[in-house]
Amino acid sequence: MTEPVITFTAGDPIDEEIAAVVTVLLARSGSQPAQPEPPQSGWAAYWRSVGAPIQPGPGKWQAAVRGW
Repeated sequence: MTEPVITFTAGDPIDEEIAAVVTVLLARSGSQPAQPEPPQSGWAAYWRSVGAPIQPGPGKWQAAVRGW
C-alpha cells in the first residue's frame, strides 16, 4: 500500500469530517473528478452544419437550401 496523502495528527475525526476536509481541499485545488464526455453522433458533426458558400444569382438561394 502507499502512504496516506492526508494525516490527521490530533483528534479522532469521523467519516463525515474527513469527507468535508477532502471536499474543501479538492475545491481549493480546482481539480474536479474527470467526467467522460458523451459520444457525439454524426448528426452533430461540425462539417454537417458547414456548407458551400452561397453563390449569388437567379435561383441560387433555392439551390443553397436544397444542397445542390
